Amino acid sequence: MSHHQQRIPPDQAQRPFFVGVDLGGTNVKVGLVDDLGRTLAYRSIPTEADKGPDDATRRMAQAVRDAIAQAGLQVHDVARVGLGSPGTMDIPGGYLIQPVNLKGWDGYPIRDKLAEYCGLPVSFENDANAAAYGEYWVGSGRAFHSMVLLTLGTGIGCGIIIGDLVLRGENSHGAECGHIIIDCREDALVCGCGQPGHLEAYASATGVIKRAEAALKGSRTSSLRKRLSAGEELTPLLIAQEAEKGDSLSLEIVLETARYLGIGIVSLMHTIDPNGVLLGGAMTFGGRESPLGQQFLARIKQEIDRRAFALLAERITLDFAALGGDAGYIGAAGIARLEHQQLHSKKGA
Repeated sequence: MSHHQQRIPPDQAQRPFFVGVDLGGTNVKVGLVDDLGRTLAYRSIPTEADKGPDDATRRMAQAVRDAIAQAGLQVHDVARVGLGSPGTMDIPGGYLIQPVNLKGWDGYPIRDKLAEYCGLPVSFENDANAAAYGEYWVGSGRAFHSMVLLTLGTGIGCGIIIGDLVLRGENSHGAECGHIIIDCREDALVCGCGQPGHLEAYASATGVIKRAEAALKGSRTSSLRKRLSAGEELTPLLIAQEAEKGDSLSLEIVLETARYLGIGIVSLMHTIDPNGVLLGGAMTFGGRESPLGQQFLARIKQEIDRRAFALLAERITLDFAALGGDAGYIGAAGIARLEHQQLHSKKGA
């Protein structure tokens, strides 16, 4: 279990209980939470995607039951399960379409199968939206009415929350903000999706590495060269370490990444006008605890101030996410809680 969420005993928890399942290409995180979003139990299992979706879903269901038992509870003590999954998907239909990181899972009715195997109703959501809802519910976004979460990693994930509305879109492809266009030149960098000029091509970990490689092909001096010649792999972490030591090229790459993010965020601000924008994922350059992370955030804000409507730039809150790797399962549980409340509200009407 990550260090972010400390477990609480059932006698301190507030009912009803919900289980969140965060399905990833490598691991599945399962957490039992109470009505206030506090974790009672946690499990993690390997996805083993190559064994197929049905095998994985059966093991997910067992992990749900194990988490419930770990807290000393019974399955009937849990109101609902939330499942956050990588796309592409049909959220109303409850099935995967062509998930990039889950080869061979195309068309699998994962929501209904998980419900069948664990014996509980299941709410289904895109994993980035689930993480955003976790931050909105109990993380850095809990004071916001509306917010955007950008997760910076191999790609750029995004979730948008407006009130208790999770922005899903007509085709379950809403909030794919890593693919907004920030460079319309003919020679723009190409995104992993195959299209040029997307934010993800410039400001994801993949984009950072490609930009660093291009810079190192020139004559610039950089301490990165020594580490690479020693056999180390070029990663955003390596770049961050050298930037912190004062390497000018490394710092330039970090701050240039911030500039690109600022450009993308301004487009989101002018579209959604949220209270806040949060940055999460593995590539936050140390986050709020690091001088480099603070410099990274300040450079993004500088770009926002330069490009956004003055009123929006003045009022926007820009911050790092708080829940780390727990955001996915907590948010999935939160979306299950939201659906549970909505269903009971309709019954009572």
